[in-house]
Amino acid sequence: MIVPDAPRERRIARPDAILRGEEVGAGPTFLLLHAGGERRRVWGPVSEVLVDAGYRCVAFDQRGHGDSGGSARTLSAYADDVAAMVHAEPPASVVVGASLGGLAATAALTDPAVRARVAGLVLVDVVPCLDPARVRGFLASVGPLGAHTELVEDILSQVSRLRQVTTELDLPLLLVHGDDGSSVTDEDIDQLLHLAPHTTVRPVQGAGHLIARDQPVALAQAVIAATTAWR
Repeated sequence: MIVPDAPRERRIARPDAILRGEEVGAGPTFLLLHAGGERRRVWGPVSEVLVDAGYRCVAFDQRGHGDSGGSARTLSAYADDVAAMVHAEPPASVVVGASLGGLAATAALTDPAVRARVAGLVLVDVVPCLDPARVRGFLASVGPLGAHTELVEDILSQVSRLRQVTTELDLPLLLVHGDDGSSVTDEDIDQLLHLAPHTTVRPVQGAGHLIARDQPVALAQAVIAATTAWR
């Protein structure tokens, strides 16, 4: 017998990588996509709250991170991975993407077949309307870009595409952002609401860019409150 709250290993074979992850809980599904430089375990405290509320959580180490293989150079590679994850889950999953995870999810939703299997998108402290100079400055302030420069520049080259996808998105959309230390500004929020007026915006007090680390309970509660009606 499977214990509902016991993590189960997950594995997805991609053409150039093996993605490794885990699932926990039983019920409607949240697919949790971590930020660049993180690992799936960052979602542990968030998953505990979601599972206690009757949900199932699935989280993978993204390519080039943790236990997963593959190179971390292009947004399209991450987006293709997200599409594979979505297709491996039941219909009406809610995708929750932090930073890089949110951008990869947005890019994946270009495909109508992916959109058809998703109940909604939660962006965690990231917006598709990125300002290149400010992004580079923010990333430089938190650490050297180093090996991530190629990926960052690839993402910034696709801002127009991400904006267009968001404009055409016919799914519920939630933005959860931090306050002090957040990468999201009031101008970013205004631009997102211009692209997708149906977006719900939820601030989390006492959180910076990595809300899953700073305020996991508040993040989970914000997600539950906003997405209950999506399925």
